[in-house]
Amino acid sequence: MTAGTPDTWVVGDLQGCCQPLETLLTHPDIALPPNTRLWFAGDLVNRGPDSLGTLRKVIAMGDRAVCILGNHDLHLLAIAAGAGRLKKGDTLSNILEAPDADELIDWLRHQPLAHYGEGYLMVHAGIPPQWDTQKTLALAAEAEAALRSANWKQKLATMYGNQPDMWHDDLRGDDRLRAIINALTRMRMCDAQGRMDFDEKGAPFHDGHLMPWYDTPGRKMADPVVFGHWSTLGLLMRPDVICLDTGCVWGSQLTAMRLRDRALVQVPCTQ
Repeated sequence: MTAGTPDTWVVGDLQGCCQPLETLLTHPDIALPPNTRLWFAGDLVNRGPDSLGTLRKVIAMGDRAVCILGNHDLHLLAIAAGAGRLKKGDTLSNILEAPDADELIDWLRHQPLAHYGEGYLMVHAGIPPQWDTQKTLALAAEAEAALRSANWKQKLATMYGNQPDMWHDDLRGDDRLRAIINALTRMRMCDAQGRMDFDEKGAPFHDGHLMPWYDTPGRKMADPVVFGHWSTLGLLMRPDVICLDTGCVWGSQLTAMRLRDRALVQVPCTQ
């Protein structure tokens, strides 16, 4: 690290677990260096006990924090837009009923779907084998523009669906937007061509047909990718991919990784 350059830590899925986040932020490796930056790998909210507190805590970090959107964050946006409804187990009501709900939702929908820096690309879920870093950021920007537009509520109404389940450059309109969002916020397993499977949510496997997205042959991605979303995968640290979703909301741990040396800080998530 160059003298004067702040550290950057990437944090796995929070999902409304505010107390573990507060504990993590007091760890001396994170709290003591000046101007430490934090990247959050999506799913700030939902399922945990304090989605509102978690969201406000991250927003209060200002420019020190980079947050990308995960599927649970998009679920909150869809509900706020009238394009989705609360499900059993959701812990989003305190946000939707907050006096500043409109401001919170507006902040959330202006967050990116992918972020690149310090030689790393961060997404919430995965990247199709046809995408490199430049293409990932360009396609993410298309979806971000839709979420930030005046008709964002209408765009969210067409967001859900499992088709198309494979990327093609000639996709247009709602199909194109849906494929981008599905890849960046939902994918785990896919076939060798990158056709996404949305049924398998358990631990990764290879069965001669399906495989984890990061093991597809011929991947064009050259930069290491850091992601979350896959608690049944848990901590994975390879030269090319790092998963930091260690199941905090399920009573396991909240994990952060320092980019310059891949050092880890983990705190327990008893709620």
